Amino acid sequence: MSSLSRWSSTKVALLVLGMTAATITPIVISAPASSQTPVPSATPSPETPSPVTPSPTSTVNLSDVSSDYWARPFIQALAENNVISGFPDGTYRPNQPVTRAEFAALIQKAFSNQNRVRQLSAGGFSDVPANYWAAAAIQSAYETGFLAGYPGNVFRPNQEIPRVQGIVALSSGLGLTGGDTSTLTNFYNDASAIPEYAVGSVAAATVGNLVVNYPDVKQLNPQQSLTRAEAAALLYQALVKQGRAQPIASNLPASQYVVAGTPVSTDIVSLAASSSSFTTLTSLLKTAGLADILQQPGPYTVFAPTNDAFAALPAATLQQLEQPENREALVKILRYHVVPGAVTASQLSAGELKTDEGKPVNIKIDSASSQVSVNDARVLQADVKASNGIIHAINQVLIPPDVNISKLNQPPTGSTTPDVNVGRSTRGGRSYIGVGGNIGLSGDDTALSDTNFTVISKLGLTNNLSVRPSVIFGDDTIFLVPVTLDFSPRRAGSVGERSFAISPYIGAGVAIEANADTDIGLLLTGGVDLPIGSKLTLTGGVNAAFVDDTDVGLQLGIGYNF
Repeated sequence: MSSLSRWSSTKVALLVLGMTAATITPIVISAPASSQTPVPSATPSPETPSPVTPSPTSTVNLSDVSSDYWARPFIQALAENNVISGFPDGTYRPNQPVTRAEFAALIQKAFSNQNRVRQLSAGGFSDVPANYWAAAAIQSAYETGFLAGYPGNVFRPNQEIPRVQGIVALSSGLGLTGGDTSTLTNFYNDASAIPEYAVGSVAAATVGNLVVNYPDVKQLNPQQSLTRAEAAALLYQALVKQGRAQPIASNLPASQYVVAGTPVSTDIVSLAASSSSFTTLTSLLKTAGLADILQQPGPYTVFAPTNDAFAALPAATLQQLEQPENREALVKILRYHVVPGAVTASQLSAGELKTDEGKPVNIKIDSASSQVSVNDARVLQADVKASNGIIHAINQVLIPPDVNISKLNQPPTGSTTPDVNVGRSTRGGRSYIGVGGNIGLSGDDTALSDTNFTVISKLGLTNNLSVRPSVIFGDDTIFLVPVTLDFSPRRAGSVGERSFAISPYIGAGVAIEANADTDIGLLLTGGVDLPIGSKLTLTGGVNAAFVDDTDVGLQLGIGYNF
């Protein structure tokens, strides 16, 4: 602990304030993968992406992609998040064929973090000079397993890529397996035209819901040149498969062109669980035993409070609602948000609307702005269509008149301590366990100061607190055991129909250096969690350990939610 004496209190305070500011200040996520397509010209050269701050209302003006164009949801979502771009004249040219070099550039940028599985020979492909505009992209697409060359060590960069090659490339690069090749005739009228080398990959891509066919979902046209619109659709579906994008909403016409090799659950609960905005609602539905009911055919209309809406409740309300003795009140509150039948925003009219709880809510409609309110809650996003009903996102929790929230806020009789349930969800999201890496920022005493492999975890304790044990392996392996204060999710951006939100945290604990002396020191931490689906959470944070010396590292990882 000698380092503590060398650090003035002012420096320690500045470090803590710096980490806190980094984690509490909202972070803008520009894209799931920072990428865009180079602009082809007489002598193609890659563009430099411009920064984008995505929001639910932001749009990219591509003059030749009309609002009713079949691939607009795929193109718009990727363009708004800088995954692809248009041409300097403001067009996208969706029907223009894509060359193998251009497709390699798309792959390199969209899957920039993909592991290398092979190495291109020193001379590279004989028809790709070292100064060729896409040489680096072609090398990356080859080494990550997406694209391969032709016999004779050629790549044919200017050849228009057939649709089947694009599908095979994504299937191979993502390592997709499975799919019964004998059933391809059930999906495609022209299955016999699929080249023999591609049959297995197409079957795997079909089961993975990667294939998009327009205008006839059963016509693959495997040897037809891939267009820029079709490339965007395939790329988007690949990101969906990786859990980095939300499936195209079933109410959009574009969804009918996705070959549904594997049915995707689109009931109300499944849609809510797949969104980072409704983690609290999903957890409470399961606690109340209502999740199974809202997965039945219905139909139902749900006024769904966001995580921020639940976080705005009086202190300790959520904690009290999760206790068994308050289950009846929780059920009443949740049923008060459910209306029998599928009622769209346009079908709502001012006045009372009976809920599944039996008590009515009061619908208000501002004629000037068409803003819909339910009691005092505003509808933030209307008409999210599920297979068994409709979701309207609202900004406040609705409390039925016969539920007294103030009584729920009282601590349980004879106890003043919060109910600790190890492994529960916190207001910041689900608990998880995963792997990642550490990047050393300063110091040279422990593995925290070097680039090393790490195992990470988050174990929720209460609604606000969690413990995040992790171990960073190296020459001086170090165990980090911080207790953190978790904050509610904050909107960070969107991809298509999917909104992303970050959940900041800060905390302190102990750092244990696993050497012969087993040194123990103070640990300060701060970072953010980013749920990317119902199963996975991305996380990143800064750790400062005060052992013999002061080590600081940046920890990045991905966790499996439980």
